[in-house]
Amino acid sequence: MPVRVVLNQDEIPRQWYNIAADLPSPMQPPLGPDGNPISPDMLAPVFPMNLIEQEVSQERWIDIPEEVLEILYRWRPSPLLRATRLEKALGTPARIYYKNESVSPPGSHKPNTAVPQAWYNKQFGIEKLTTETGAGQWGSALSFAGALVGLEVKVYMVRISFDQKPFRKIMMETWGGTCIPSPSPNTQAGRAALEKDPDTPGSLGIAISEAIEEAVTDPSGKTRYSLGSVLNHVLLHQTIIGLEAKKQLEKIGENKVDVVIGCAGGGSNFAGLAFPFVLDKINGAEIDIIPVEPTSCPTMTRAPFAYDHGDTAKMTPLLPMHTLGHDFIPPPIHAGGLRYHGIAPLISQTIVEGLISPEAIPQLECYEAAVTFARTEGFVVAPETSHAVASAIREAKKAKEEGKEKVIIFNMSGHGLMDLVGYDKYFAGELVNHVLPEDEIQRALNAIEGLPKPEINKSGKW
Repeated sequence: MPVRVVLNQDEIPRQWYNIAADLPSPMQPPLGPDGNPISPDMLAPVFPMNLIEQEVSQERWIDIPEEVLEILYRWRPSPLLRATRLEKALGTPARIYYKNESVSPPGSHKPNTAVPQAWYNKQFGIEKLTTETGAGQWGSALSFAGALVGLEVKVYMVRISFDQKPFRKIMMETWGGTCIPSPSPNTQAGRAALEKDPDTPGSLGIAISEAIEEAVTDPSGKTRYSLGSVLNHVLLHQTIIGLEAKKQLEKIGENKVDVVIGCAGGGSNFAGLAFPFVLDKINGAEIDIIPVEPTSCPTMTRAPFAYDHGDTAKMTPLLPMHTLGHDFIPPPIHAGGLRYHGIAPLISQTIVEGLISPEAIPQLECYEAAVTFARTEGFVVAPETSHAVASAIREAKKAKEEGKEKVIIFNMSGHGLMDLVGYDKYFAGELVNHVLPEDEIQRALNAIEGLPKPEINKSGKW
């Protein structure tokens, strides 16, 4: 059984998979301030129409433009590896595979959507993109894509991550991007957040508000906003991960997958690997599909399914999603990409349907798993990915207890070479577990009181 499985360049998927076409129960629409469903043209000041068309599409397969593929070829198809040394260390009968998305130039899965988003904006005549970033992986990826496509990029980076991960800022600047800490005094949303708490660590919700505000107030009309997760078209672009993985598993004779795992903040890397396998589950396959989040930001495991804004200043439409409330300020754990108050509506609907089973893992278990992975497989993973590693180890140990040969696959969504401060604090014993108290959750949920309530639509098959 090979340790490393690769595809040739001509085997790259040439279409993205849109799970909206196959949901057993349809997703509920985004709502405007008046509580009515928004129309595609209402999104036009924020996104170019060619991406809005993908956002609302019900087509199962959407072609990847040749010009986009030409850029993706620089690191795609990405390798699939079998974690033979981790399996041996755990003494498990399970076969563990991981998709290595750290091979992209910015070191994560994020360019899978950054490149097409930049390309579609360029085709539409846009000259500048604004965005937010948590840990800095998305800001790095969009700056990279902007350099290759020819767009100006400005990134609002959550302040705590801006302070914790200075090299991410340097990466963005190397690719020509501008990176500033959020909240900033540059926008009304930023000034309001600073007035409320001058020492705030910031949040993705605040950073999103700042980026959208700058985009929609540009009098030239040549600026648009770009999002690295949550929205349908973002998850769509990431499905190239799972489509490649299925080809790679088939290539080595793995005909059945038992467990699919990905960490989830907004949900893009999890969905990218998992959604092609969710399609198999919809069609009758028996697969456990697990999105993993931190116990300090338990959006999927402890928050209600509700309509909420994707940002703190309430500039986005109301989205049907599991949410801790748009005012939620998460604890400053090192997995910055997982510190988001909501989760992608498409993922929320698959949770409601029972197709996937989210779990939350504390920070110390994740770092312990990451160190075990580094000392067996060799890769130092991002703090976000450590959650997927921890879940995979849990599942491998479960297979050992049950005496079952299982096939487990997880997404190694990025390397941790820019995140070594977190490892340093772990080795020094300075990190602690943080389980969000129930009263903090309830206090944060006050922000969504009075907002419309989504229906719980599910087929009851799972």
